[in-house]
Amino acid sequence: MFRTRFAALLLASACLAPCLAPGLASPGLAADKPAEAPKADTAKAAPAENGQAGLLPADSVTKHRYTAGGRTIAYTAHAGTLTLRDEDGKPGAKIFYVAYTQDGAGPGRPVSFFFNGGPGAGTAYLNLGAAGPRALQFPAGMPTDGAAARLVDNPDSWLPATDMVFIDAVGTGYSRPIDPHKAADAYYGVTKDGSAFAKAIELWVGQNGRQASPHYLVGESYGGIRSIQVAWQLQQQQNLIVNGIVMISPAIQMQFLDAANNPLASAMTLPTFIAAHLDAAHQLTPAALDDAYRYAFGPYLTTLANAPPQGAEAQAFYAEIARRTGLPEEVVAKQRGALDPMSHDVRSRGERLYGLYDFTQSIADPYPEGIDNNDSPDPTLFGFGRAYGNAFAGYAANELGFRTELTYDLLSMEVNGAWRWGDHGSPMTDQVALLRKLLAIDPGLRVFVANGYFDMACPFGTTRWTRDHIPVGAERIGLHLYPGGHMLYTRPESRAALWHDVDGFYAASAAQLK
Repeated sequence: MFRTRFAALLLASACLAPCLAPGLASPGLAADKPAEAPKADTAKAAPAENGQAGLLPADSVTKHRYTAGGRTIAYTAHAGTLTLRDEDGKPGAKIFYVAYTQDGAGPGRPVSFFFNGGPGAGTAYLNLGAAGPRALQFPAGMPTDGAAARLVDNPDSWLPATDMVFIDAVGTGYSRPIDPHKAADAYYGVTKDGSAFAKAIELWVGQNGRQASPHYLVGESYGGIRSIQVAWQLQQQQNLIVNGIVMISPAIQMQFLDAANNPLASAMTLPTFIAAHLDAAHQLTPAALDDAYRYAFGPYLTTLANAPPQGAEAQAFYAEIARRTGLPEEVVAKQRGALDPMSHDVRSRGERLYGLYDFTQSIADPYPEGIDNNDSPDPTLFGFGRAYGNAFAGYAANELGFRTELTYDLLSMEVNGAWRWGDHGSPMTDQVALLRKLLAIDPGLRVFVANGYFDMACPFGTTRWTRDHIPVGAERIGLHLYPGGHMLYTRPESRAALWHDVDGFYAASAAQLK
């Protein structure tokens, strides 16, 4: 995975990769409880299991109050597990989730299901980063210092607009397969993963009597692919049609995330390079970004897709790219204009190493003399981003009452390395075909996409190009750009702007339902 830009999807956030699991759509996958299953505010005992799944404790239910913007909301937090069963009705996996539900609200209140990406990332990023009632705050003067991060009340929680259920994929977070040796075949693939999530959502909806609620999906990074798959599997396998999808720094078409071998992918990435340079020069404006996008898909792509220029023509081409991006012309020429965001040559300048997940964010370069690209650390992936794991473990134990000996698996390389990207030899990583179907057959479906200007893992150019090439329903896809990178919500101002826009999205959806 780390040999290509697919490594960028390990986070998500994230900034950001399902063949059906045996029996996941069958009647044998009914909930653990009969029709009178407990509601969200009722704890249930965890079934005895062997291995790591057996270390998961009983569900924990706690009461809280959230205050922001002069409004106080009493809510219940339910940290617990759902059981996925195989075609014989035997437990296959314990799915960990945290649900936040407003006390006293009726069944018509929206409920949103959150997941991160990777594949292999837990939902601590979205929970403690973007939407949950608590947020991990990094030092304003040193945003890459994860050791100094502190958990604070989140003034930008999405709780005023929707109930929220954060679900960890099998093998991530606290979710565990019953038999680890069978997990890859059962869950670690594009459609299998989507099917598992769809069943987990159906179980939660059924156990909590939320069939009449408006339902939304929220996915980050690879969660973009996952959100489309889950929406489709919910509709086809569980008979549940979602009202909306929110994608944060999404991956949708994997072939556009390898700029080294695809001129179109290079054109999609170039506006992000330019945006980072404009930001450093305090010249970042919507008009300047639009000019960058048009240059990328005009003169730049035309030149890159043809035979490489020679002589004076090549020198002029590379000089123009260097001028627009601020990168050294010799680096641009060395890569023949097709800039590789993972290259140490591209990321290292002035003894500072810039991040793949945020190209304006840098650390001291541990190898200013140069190093193999695979050994050049990313400050988010290998540095401050790891703070979310410890913070969530403490939050779950000390505030939600969910105590376990398990380590919260924030980023599972085992899951990531075992992931199956295709089905019967056909690539399953381009989800636009499913998105087209969903937009066509569900005329009320609305999609909200958030991108950071400086995200090299899942550049905003890929989203804009994808939206522009969808023939039906493109007007129901809203593209929102914010200062920041893959995890744009780590910047408090961008997190606040995201919440403002998301709140409007939910309000518009509610008005549409009336």
